[in-house]
Amino acid sequence: MEKNRRQVRTRAVLPVRLRGKDSSGKVFDDLAHTLDVTATGVRLGSVRHELQKLEQVTILYRKRRMEFRVVWTKKMQGSGEYQVGLEALTSEPDAWGLSSSDFKARDVMPSAAPGAHASGIA
Repeated sequence: MEKNRRQVRTRAVLPVRLRGKDSSGKVFDDLAHTLDVTATGVRLGSVRHELQKLEQVTILYRKRRMEFRVVWTKKMQGSGEYQVGLEALTSEPDAWGLSSSDFKARDVMPSAAPGAHASGIA
């Protein structure tokens, strides 16, 4: 399956704020985190709302605001959380603070002091 991907995924667990409308039309504004990123998309974990495919959502990461379209959702067994696949609506170079060389088979984890929240999210 990895051979069929359009871009290499980079494992990166980054805290984000996710805003949008859930499948029932209710507006939400929640914290979530990335699981992996590409130059044109992202997979999120800890999403607490069911999202509709093709719905537009906003991600805030540090001082960046990025618009995405929901491509897929998966309910996590035994919890009320979802993983979601998102496609970027605009191309934003360096969106995740990673250089293009980071989009290889490399793991990226933010560093923070114990107990500190390194997200910088609004």
